[in-house]
Amino acid sequence: MSSTSEHATPGFLVWRLSTKWRVAVDRAVAPLGLTHAQYSLVASLYGMHRAGQRPSQRQLADHTGLEPLYVSKLARALEAAGVVDRTRDPADPRAIRLSLTKDGREVARRAIGVVQGLLEQLLEPLGGLGGERTKAFSRELATLLDVSLDVSLDAPIDSTSDSPIDASLDTHLDSHPDEE
Repeated sequence: MSSTSEHATPGFLVWRLSTKWRVAVDRAVAPLGLTHAQYSLVASLYGMHRAGQRPSQRQLADHTGLEPLYVSKLARALEAAGVVDRTRDPADPRAIRLSLTKDGREVARRAIGVVQGLLEQLLEPLGGLGGERTKAFSRELATLLDVSLDVSLDAPIDSTSDSPIDASLDTHLDSHPDEE
């Protein structure tokens, strides 16, 4: 474990890992004309297509965890690149259905292969994609993703209290003086 990570909070570590992963995927899929966010849509569409689904933009947003407006923007860019087809749903004219073009399916297959290689590299210390530690890690991540984080903006904040959060923040800041 690096000295930066030794006393870091779980939130800080999740953020750092997420950033590391996003940068690695961005670099890996750039030669295919994709960004990490576009890859998330293309790979999800590929998997959903294989499962016999043709999702709406909203369904894809729910699947990926991205905001619907952002999915719409990404889908338009992918449509302009010839990777995705966007069509109105005859059953609901407000809904846009998404599918991969023939070129899009090829780009998706290649990108998924590249990202699987990255994932294997990242997870090698845990035993690789099929390792027991990786499976346990995946279960723990899924558990955390299932937690609702609805934060009330109406909750009063008492800035004068000496709460455990303040102590945690002090510890976190003390362990990362170069990031203040």
